[in-house]
Amino acid sequence: MQATAYTYDPESRSGQVLLDDGTPVPFDAAAFDAGGLRLLRPGQRVRIETDADADAGDTDTGTGRRITLVTLQTF
Repeated sequence: MQATAYTYDPESRSGQVLLDDGTPVPFDAAAFDAGGLRLLRPGQRVRIETDADADAGDTDTGTGRRITLVTLQTF
């Protein structure tokens, strides 16, 4: 799945991405580390993988998704 980097905190290695429909979805340090990235800038296009378990998602956004990997989008 593709998304756009929205926020990123280098100290906690966590942030949020925006799905193509504009829905913000948070990611944690484990998801960031799984992608092998060192830095993420707002506006970068990224590829994400999610765990669609409704209980694992962010209940504030109601997405029912937990991001398990964030990496750069390549063609």
